[in-house]
Amino acid sequence: MVFDHDCREGICGSCSLQINGEPHGPDRLITTCQLHMRKFNDGDTIVIEPFRAKAFPVIKDLVVDRSAFDRIQQAGGFISVNTSGNTIDANAIPIPKSDADNAFSAAACIGCGACVAACKNASAMLFTSAKVSQYALLPQGRVEATQRVLNMVAQMDQEGFGNCTNTGACEIECPKGISLENIARLNRELLSAQLKG
Repeated sequence: MVFDHDCREGICGSCSLQINGEPHGPDRLITTCQLHMRKFNDGDTIVIEPFRAKAFPVIKDLVVDRSAFDRIQQAGGFISVNTSGNTIDANAIPIPKSDADNAFSAAACIGCGACVAACKNASAMLFTSAKVSQYALLPQGRVEATQRVLNMVAQMDQEGFGNCTNTGACEIECPKGISLENIARLNRELLSAQLKG
């Protein structure tokens, strides 16, 4: 039986599995590698399956290909940085604490795919919105903001992810507690970018 794992600390996302029909199992705010057998009763039947989504094809046994997330990230998940030697210290740019906190919360996304597995449409909106939000909230990310959101959403659609169902299952199953507020921010960023374009 083949399964994927790496960090055993809940930070890499590679251990993504459906356990008894729930992404990462019955506990909340943890990944599969953090789930303890004491969460189950002696004699329980435990059903372990790979995540099921068109954009996450099964490679073998319990391993799925989540490289669609990498391609979404590559479509716009970066910022341009002045490396000429005349750089401005990042700490010299004042950022409201609430914006910094929200950007850090969005950046906590580990790309495990629990949001996709939890959604009946296999939507990647929570993942994509977290990646858009972590840059949209900071001044360094505003330079490419318009093109970033257009490119990342287009790539998400191209990968075959479904549309958002607005049920919130993604937020409930997310091991890092990524908020639905990020999806609202992505929608605002997308609408603004489309109006500019």
